Amino acid sequence: MELNEFLIKAKKNTYVAEKEDTEKKFEDGVREFEYADGEWKYKDRYFGYDPFVGQEVVWKNGKVVWVMNYCGKVLKDVAGVEEIYKFLKKALLKPNKLIPLRGPEKFEEGDFKYLNVGGGDLDYFQHIETIFYKGERVYELTCQGGKIND
Repeated sequence: MELNEFLIKAKKNTYVAEKEDTEKKFEDGVREFEYADGEWKYKDRYFGYDPFVGQEVVWKNGKVVWVMNYCGKVLKDVAGVEEIYKFLKKALLKPNKLIPLRGPEKFEEGDFKYLNVGGGDLDYFQHIETIFYKGERVYELTCQGGKIND
């Protein structure tokens, strides 16, 4: 399995999975999702709800091979925070197959529009994820990262 294929599986089985038992909570306030498949392991650890800051890490055969950090928040609560995050999860279920950092380049449903703009590839990247509601920017996340070499 390639890194991009594993990332798609890991992300679909953690934050967007809608399962009660997928998130662990720790004393220091961090929340964590974890997924493993064969030689691959994934952890997504974050602090906060809105705003939030976190980091995704992938191991292959016990060695860290890829990292992404991110920070996001609702900018305007004109559609309801819950509705914004509900729409976000729908977008995240449709990742770019080659660079599955977050959602697709563009996704629209009803009054919501999702954009994922950036540069690079899985080796090194920077992206901005934005949600619009009725044309107004209501959410933003920035992420960056890439492969790790020893």
